[in-house]
Amino acid sequence: MRLLSTLAVSALMASGAALADDGLENYRDRFEALPYLPPIPADNSLTEEKVELGKMMFFEPRISSSGVISCATCHNPALGWSDRIPRATGHDGQVGERNTPTVLNSGFLDAQFWDGREPDLEGQALGPIEASVEMAMDLDMALERLTSFDLYQRKFAEAFPEDEEPLNADNLAYSLASFQRTLNTPNSPFDRYLRGDMNALTQQEKNGMVAFVDNGCIACHRGPALTDSQFHAIQVPGSTDLGRYLVTDEESDKYRFRTPTLRNVAVTYPYMNNGATETLEEAVAIMGQEMLGRDFEEQSIADITAFLHTLTGEMPHFEVPALP
Repeated sequence: MRLLSTLAVSALMASGAALADDGLENYRDRFEALPYLPPIPADNSLTEEKVELGKMMFFEPRISSSGVISCATCHNPALGWSDRIPRATGHDGQVGERNTPTVLNSGFLDAQFWDGREPDLEGQALGPIEASVEMAMDLDMALERLTSFDLYQRKFAEAFPEDEEPLNADNLAYSLASFQRTLNTPNSPFDRYLRGDMNALTQQEKNGMVAFVDNGCIACHRGPALTDSQFHAIQVPGSTDLGRYLVTDEESDKYRFRTPTLRNVAVTYPYMNNGATETLEEAVAIMGQEMLGRDFEEQSIADITAFLHTLTGEMPHFEVPALP
């Protein structure tokens, strides 16, 4: 967890000199390495005990009303830590209004959920447990179920030794967030290219990187997770979702959604807030039209898509926990 990931996405380029003809030399000076782990809140410093407990809670279905849905149900490690269906299916077969975001690299985000209603993973953690369309669980009942297991009483005590009654809602949220902050994906081909491996990308992928920058995609997709964590208005086909407006009641926030991360975007389909966009090529075309006012040529779409595939990193190494 102490590895360095060179996510110099505000620049997108480490060796501008080698590609000066492509107009990327101006990005060279902005290249810098960022830590592999995202910033950790002061009140939830990561420990091995918290991470291990959080992993168990992430896979624990008994914190759902039905006893069969866990966080991993919608954030499946085998499916890019998402679910690859248009909209999440939760308690009693209910279908939610929005596509399931991946939890990979989510600790780098400055806002959680499509509408940004929570600022960090700690604030986000308990929402799905209580949401009627997701896990539909009364939080006190969830804690009661956990308390019935001696192993969980011991694990919470080990993770939060200073608390008199460590098995509580706040600590459940802290542990889940701690585990999720370790789910990062360094060492993508793009990262290796930024570190100086000029053969990490093909020529088409380099062309796509140039197109990504020159067409302005970088304005919103920058930083360690290739997102500004800001909210931008977009009405994608088939969606009537009012987005951030439902949080703020501000007219200007209608149809605004948080910029999704592009890390691992090739394996976290389908796309957009309603999951109605099936392919990456289609998503690139829509974003060009909706956000940039441009109709990309087929070659540009192919090149940008090729570049986006280079953002797939190494998946987190972990073992599925044995639950009591």
